[in-house]
Amino acid sequence: MNGSALLQGALAGLASGGLYAVLAVTLTLMSRLVRVVNFAQAATGMFAAFSAVWFADKLGLPTWFAIIAGVIVGALLSGIIGWIAATWLSESTVTLRSAMTVAPLLLLISLSFIMFGNKPQPFEPILSGPAFSVAGVVVSWVTVVMAALAITVAAACSILLRKTTVGTKLRALSERPTTAELIGIAAKPLSIGVWAVTGAISAITIMVIAPSQSNDAISLSMLIIPAAAAALLGGFRRLDLAVVGGLSLGIITGIVAQIPAVSFVRNFIPFLFIVILLLWSQRKEVWDAAR
Repeated sequence: MNGSALLQGALAGLASGGLYAVLAVTLTLMSRLVRVVNFAQAATGMFAAFSAVWFADKLGLPTWFAIIAGVIVGALLSGIIGWIAATWLSESTVTLRSAMTVAPLLLLISLSFIMFGNKPQPFEPILSGPAFSVAGVVVSWVTVVMAALAITVAAACSILLRKTTVGTKLRALSERPTTAELIGIAAKPLSIGVWAVTGAISAITIMVIAPSQSNDAISLSMLIIPAAAAALLGGFRRLDLAVVGGLSLGIITGIVAQIPAVSFVRNFIPFLFIVILLLWSQRKEVWDAAR
């Protein structure tokens, strides 16, 4: 195994890592701001992307109009789930609100089978071609854009939360929800807005990466697992660590895929990542208790 192959694997994995990082950022935002781990996050993006393909193929819409329509579908779907959570589960625990999102996950997968069939969809690549080369290894535009998108989304969300009035209200709702509502902050519209925005971000992300991934409904929906592993690095609280976790996970998976002796474990890396982080967090708690 030479260094060039490992570098190629790392750069190839960076595209998937960017996808994991963006989804991890949306999961972290949902956890911080609306107290839920949204297991339907990737499924919403999958359904939106499939809708975009349907709009282009069946209705004959130009590609970019179909993409915009698909993003709107993703935002609406996520907003509806958020409306349900804000209407009937506003006082529920994080565990119950998170468990609720398993229902739309399964519903969206089933609905995609009914509406679009069970075969991978013929996605039109939004981005294609090489961007530049590093030590003879070609880096694609998809890799560049996905890595940049992950960092941009995390930075923009961080600035929004720290520097804007809306961000201040969202932080107040997440940290002192009862007090925030008593002083007149509209909790429900803001909560639904967070759901809708994260749904739109998921839709855009999956539309960019889907042509270069296994793009059937289940594979795309199960991207929630590596995304959750990445978000776990930041404890579902820190956006920067969510980005680091996603990119690292993608790079590690890409490198492992280039090593024949251990390539078969690449699909299990997110699970190992989760187990190691959970064990580490438990050990840290033991250390803290001992002190």
